[in-house]
Order: sequence, then structure tokens, then C-alpha cells
Amino acid sequence: MNFDPSTDTAAAHRHFAADCFNRAWDFIEKATRTRDEDEQMIGLAHASLWHWTQREDCTAENLSAGYWQVSRVYALAGLTEQARRYAECACTSHGEAPFYLGYAHEALARAAARAGDPEEARRHLAQARRQAEAVTDDEGRKLLLDDLDTIG
Repeated sequence: MNFDPSTDTAAAHRHFAADCFNRAWDFIEKATRTRDEDEQMIGLAHASLWHWTQREDCTAENLSAGYWQVSRVYALAGLTEQARRYAECACTSHGEAPFYLGYAHEALARAAARAGDPEEARRHLAQARRQAEAVTDDEGRKLLLDDLDTIG
């Protein structure tokens, strides 16, 4: 495949960062997935994250959300070590917003719960709930708290 120099790569990265995130989310929302769908979900989440890293306007919050999604898809696929690894990346990339730090702890709690470590899961759930209290946007706080309620 030849590269077309007229291609707007910045526009392509903007498109694929969001498109891959949303397509991965479609798999996340499925009640059941095949092994092939798990692989597609993981690949899409990684692709979204990579395209974000190529954008000049990429923020710490964008990276945190990308790392969170990669962690989530690994947790859903039962790959807990990878889920934990990317959750830790979300924790170090969250920026200043409590919403993103709360979700980073949500990812750590989910990975710990999937790995059979209830003590670590409880610790991160408590951290995530503390962050949720500081989220000023009612919709964002509810979204985070609802996701925390699915960990068990």
C-alpha cells in the first residue's frame, strides 16, 4: 500500500482514536463475546490508545481514558496481569481530574477482583469512591459510581 502524501494524518488520528474507542466499547457492552471478539476488542482498545498518542492535542486525561479502556478489555477477557498493568498506567496518567483518577482506581479494583484478590479490590474501590465524591459533574459521578457497583 502506498502512502498518499495528501492524506491528512492528523485527521486520520483524530478519526481512529475515537472510532476504535467506540468500536471497542461496542464489544465491552456485549453480554457475551467469542474468543475472536475478545481479540478484536483488545486490538481496538490498543489502536485507539495508539492513535491518541499520535495526536498533538492528547492530554493526560485522554491517555488515562485510553489506558483505562485497555485495562477494562483485558479484565473482561480474563487477562488480569495485563489488566493490572494498564490500570497502573491509568493511575500515573490521570491528570488533575478526580473523575479520571477514580476510573484508574476502578480499573485497578476490577483487575484485582478478576485476579481473585478481594483485599486489593476493596482498597481500590475505596479510593475510587473517595475520588467520586470529588467529581463535581453529577453525570460523571453517577457513571463512575455505577461502574464501581459492577465490581464484585
